[in-house]
Amino acid sequence: MLNGTGVKIFTGTSHPELAEIIARRLGLSLAKAEVTKSGIGETQVCIAESVRENDVYIINTGCGAVNTALMELCIMIHACKIASAKRITAVVPLFPYARQDKKDKSRAPITAKLVANMLQKSGCDHVITMDLHASQIQGFFDVPVDKLYAEPSSILYIRTHFDVKNVVIVSPDAGGAKRATSIADRLGVDFALFHKERKKANAVSRMVLVGHVKDKVAILVDDMADTCGTLCLAAQHLAEAGASKIYAIVTHGILSGNALKSVEESSLEKLIVTNTLPQTDNQAKCSKIEVIDIGPVLGEVIRRSHYGESVSKLFHEVPY
Repeated sequence: MLNGTGVKIFTGTSHPELAEIIARRLGLSLAKAEVTKSGIGETQVCIAESVRENDVYIINTGCGAVNTALMELCIMIHACKIASAKRITAVVPLFPYARQDKKDKSRAPITAKLVANMLQKSGCDHVITMDLHASQIQGFFDVPVDKLYAEPSSILYIRTHFDVKNVVIVSPDAGGAKRATSIADRLGVDFALFHKERKKANAVSRMVLVGHVKDKVAILVDDMADTCGTLCLAAQHLAEAGASKIYAIVTHGILSGNALKSVEESSLEKLIVTNTLPQTDNQAKCSKIEVIDIGPVLGEVIRRSHYGESVSKLFHEVPY
């Protein structure tokens, strides 16, 4: 419990439900701030209580109107900075522009680096995020970045909902092989992966399965599901390869465009996502979506960060 300890938790408009869960976990109520938009779309922030010499945590995730969420975060950090906050931590479960992390073609911007610069220039002292699309984004910052993993929560879900002896963990692409092998090793199960050839950025052309899935429960794991094209195609290939049931566990359920329709019509039994982004509407529209709550993990990280305790324990286990 952090009541009366000089901790203030603020939230932007992108995911207030998650902020409530985190505050409740810490025994605090959310600090008062008004975030509004002017007629021409400018974000206006009013911090409605003193933050002088306080440890401030601002929660906003990269979803919906991402640019609005990012500007809110920067303005709130700046407002707290010039109001004499002792330390300001940005809690960004889904880092905005995380997929634009390298110069993959001529004249391409490295927007994730720009976002890191914006947060630091605003006055941010520390960043907490979850399952970065690319680990090198940590290196874009000159302030400490705590990168959390949804892996312990995913493993707990698998252990409690499946007979582990029949499970095979599948990576939908070679890039996610490290994540999939890590989960498979900790569960002591087999692992398979897809090799895919892309024609353009988010359209997959051909997928080849490497590994055995016949008569097993195949669980696809990935860091984010956007249009779900890859996951649905992978599920179809797994069904053709003889998998008895197919599930997918994803950290960030962005689910844009026709994603929900694709999931509903796919061979997936369920798509399990965490609540790094709001999922209430998605669950109402698609019966196959289930949510793992990572609020307690973020709450525990804030508590440990405030008291100067080690955070690395949470890389391997779920807080009680």
